[in-house]
Parts: sequence; structure tokens; C-alpha cells
Amino acid sequence: MSEQATQTKRAKKTAQGVVVSAKTPKTIVVEIAFRKQDAHFKKTIRQTKKIMAHDENTQAKEGDTVVIEESRPHSKRKRFALQKIVTRKAEDVPVVG
Repeated sequence: MSEQATQTKRAKKTAQGVVVSAKTPKTIVVEIAFRKQDAHFKKTIRQTKKIMAHDENTQAKEGDTVVIEESRPHSKRKRFALQKIVTRKAEDVPVVG
């Protein structure tokens, strides 16, 4: 039996966050917020992490809430790909009057 056949497939990591930058073509920067307990003081603190993700059709815009999924390496820092857009940022409605 080959080594490839004995390995089990693991589930791909997914994360939900807000797009903070969509300036580069086919790339978005997603900010993931999570809570972590401080090791010394045992206080829960809020932390964020920025992850670069591949957006093939350049459909996500800044402010959108998206789900990203672990994928093959697309570049040096891109290891995630856009899976779906959960909510769009509310467009600025012009004031009439």
C-alpha cells in the first residue's frame, strides 16, 4: 500500500471576516477577529489577524463579510481562497432634500 493511500483527508480550515482591502487584482485582505484568554491574567482579550485570500473574479469589495477557505498556495502569502460572500457592505444612500 502506498503512503498516499494511507493518509486520511482532513477538512479544510474556513474563517469568516471582513474585507479590509481589495485594491490588488484577484487578491483580498480579510481581517479575522477572535477572542483569546491571556495566559497570565486570565482575561479574555479581542485580537485580529489579517489574511490574504485569492478572489478569482474580483467580486468582493471593502466592507463585505466573507468566508474564506484554505487552498493551495497561490503566492508567497496567499494560502486561502474566497468561498462565498455572506453580506455586502451597505451602499451610501444619497440624501435627497
